[in-house]
Amino acid sequence: MNSDVIDFASVAPAYPELLMAVGALVLVILGVAINKEKSALISWLAVLLMAAAALMLISNPADGVLFNGVFIADAFGRYMKLLVLGGAALSLILAMPNSEANGVHKFEYSILAVLSTLGMMIMVSANDLMSLYIGLELQSLALYVMAAIKRDDKRASEAGLKYFVLGALSSGMLLYGASLVYGFTGHTNLQEIVGAIAMEGRSIGLIFGMVFLLAGVAFKISAVPFHMWTPDVYEGAPTPVTAFFAMAPKVAAMSLMIRLVMDTFQPISHDWQQVVIFLSIASMVLAAFAAIGQKSIKRLIAYSSIGHVGFALVGLSSGTEVGVEGVAIYMAIYVTMTAGLFACILSLRTEEGYVENIEDLAGAAQTRPFVAAIMAILMFSLIGMPPLAGFFAKWHVFLAAIEANLYVLSVIGVLASAVSAYYYLRVVKTMYFDEPKSTFIAVPNELNIVLAISAFLVVTYYFSVGSALTNWAHIAAGSLF
Repeated sequence: MNSDVIDFASVAPAYPELLMAVGALVLVILGVAINKEKSALISWLAVLLMAAAALMLISNPADGVLFNGVFIADAFGRYMKLLVLGGAALSLILAMPNSEANGVHKFEYSILAVLSTLGMMIMVSANDLMSLYIGLELQSLALYVMAAIKRDDKRASEAGLKYFVLGALSSGMLLYGASLVYGFTGHTNLQEIVGAIAMEGRSIGLIFGMVFLLAGVAFKISAVPFHMWTPDVYEGAPTPVTAFFAMAPKVAAMSLMIRLVMDTFQPISHDWQQVVIFLSIASMVLAAFAAIGQKSIKRLIAYSSIGHVGFALVGLSSGTEVGVEGVAIYMAIYVTMTAGLFACILSLRTEEGYVENIEDLAGAAQTRPFVAAIMAILMFSLIGMPPLAGFFAKWHVFLAAIEANLYVLSVIGVLASAVSAYYYLRVVKTMYFDEPKSTFIAVPNELNIVLAISAFLVVTYYFSVGSALTNWAHIAAGSLF
């Protein structure tokens, strides 16, 4: 009897994941048992489940390596899991108002979101190539279905199919890379791979394996040239699903990349730095220029997210603790800005439906001044204008790059940020200076709450949460070194 208690207590670092897994099964039973029209109840229970998992992470910060070394719990993992859970919960809250119009009123949607979030949490704590792949696929399989959840919509079905086909390609690349790494090191455990590289040195096969492995992860964060699915899927999927895609999965994939390059492949840092620098420059430059000609607001956000991944990778390119700290801060601010941005888009609804094109926002400042003002603030923050939160996000990653003597990368990043100002300011100009084309109708209070919180954090970042977030990010980054 005592041994059972000890065994159960020994998996304390994995309690949040176990809670999410059991909770998902309970929600499936509840969803089938109750009337399907009460899908809002399942959604709120899913949000509460994520909140409970987050509370467990905060109240019981346990470290350790579990399940024969395939799962690791540390400060870095807890920080990133909190961002994942926060982003997922916010996207579910944004989906609740007018869920039927968006096609996400089915109770299965919230359960898929929970399962996908569970996969992301496993990704963040992956300490083995096998658990890494299991987490990645658990996340991806749920996301494929979520993209096509609106089955009577051709665009949503097309988005789901495109994501599935290209996702299968990326999974194949990742598996091929994992098999090469295993073949040339003899290990799948990430910690043992470090030791094998340190003893045997680098080999051409190992470098190829690392490149394929990073390419598979780069697909999940939409880094160029593995970004091709992003604009089409963002545009075709229902807006609440796009909000989910833009927040939680990005954080999980970025944390996985950080753990791979800063831990597993640390002995060959010169090799992976070249890959990460290329991904960063390509993402920033392509996004800055490709977004200029976009007419769809969701395609614009897709290229914006690609650009922000590039900026985050600037910090990672440094290969230092300061760089990881900068990426951690950047992802937290990015999730906050993205949540507010999608709350704005879902708030600007006309009698014909949700806004699809940038020109549909014309005159929003006259009829919905509160939403237009917050959207303008968020656009300025996405540009990186001081004293908004977006400025401090870029400040931290550029500072890390400069300290690592990556001056050219920093200059390219600043120039790309300047170019991106054009398409962000075009949205502000459309809302404030163009004549109204349609009347915007009232929206539920849930969206206004998310709007207010997001705007407050973005505007008062330096005075409210800036020092606390920097401290948490510093502790998280320090646990990897």
